[in-house]
Amino acid sequence: MRAAPAGPAPYSLLCVDSTPEPGQAQPARPARADTAGAGSAYAVLFLLGVMEGLLGCFQFSHAIGPVPVAALAFCVVIFATCLLAGLGMGSPMGALVPAFGWFLASFVLIMPTAAGSVIVTDTTAGKWYLYGGAASAGLGVVLTFVLARRGGRWPRRVGAWPR
Repeated sequence: MRAAPAGPAPYSLLCVDSTPEPGQAQPARPARADTAGAGSAYAVLFLLGVMEGLLGCFQFSHAIGPVPVAALAFCVVIFATCLLAGLGMGSPMGALVPAFGWFLASFVLIMPTAAGSVIVTDTTAGKWYLYGGAASAGLGVVLTFVLARRGGRWPRRVGAWPR
């Protein structure tokens, strides 16, 4: 049998207690500044989507000849807003928030009043605005998923589809 070497024993952190005793004051946890900033950014994106829906519902009918130019332009704008917001916020929620604001404003404003009048009419421009805008918002959200995943922002499961 060997004798232990004479000298100081190696230091171990196992004996250090890092939890405070009951009754001791705990240090205040600072509020995360990025949480308030992200919440504010999502609120602004929601309001941007609402404003795009509000403007689009009243201005969709401008056309050059038979082409509903304003309706198509609003489709491009909501697509760009959703895609850029999602990529800028770094999550698909950034794309969903303005899309939800657009859907909310647009579909509230297409409801007929008690007198029967409507804002978005059943015309080619109206159909392009509503269906094209919904497809554009959806495409912006889906592309946010695809581009963010392809860019390596989210971890990918091993063996996940597509390879």
